[in-house]
Amino acid sequence: QLEDSGGGLVQAGASLRLSCAASERTFSSYSIGWFRQAPGKEREGVSCISSNDGSTYYADSVKGRFTISKDNAENTVYLQMDSLKPEDTAVYYCAAKLIATVQGMQAMCVMPRKFFGSWGQGTQVTVSS
Repeated sequence: QLEDSGGGLVQAGASLRLSCAASERTFSSYSIGWFRQAPGKEREGVSCISSNDGSTYYADSVKGRFTISKDNAENTVYLQMDSLKPEDTAVYYCAAKLIATVQGMQAMCVMPRKFFGSWGQGTQVTVSS
């Protein structure tokens, strides 16, 4: 089970931090990722982190601006989003899959449709210009 939160309305250039709280089992064994879907667009992977060694993946559009991290004490995955742009506006979802390899984590991030059949409510991020 995952619970995502932290969205909001901000101006361009601002920062937000999204949180994805997981059960201890999910946090320790699953690769976890952040995905987003903007109106009229397909859902895309934003950033993912592997369960085994903490390897990360970032979409090109967010590299250098977003940082994914894990807090072992809180069983929470964070997505720190800096220098937000209007094109970052979307509903953001966290999702997890029992994937142990880095290659699998990357595939999960690049092709979420192949790995996930359903999604939670997500959290809305709106960036105004």
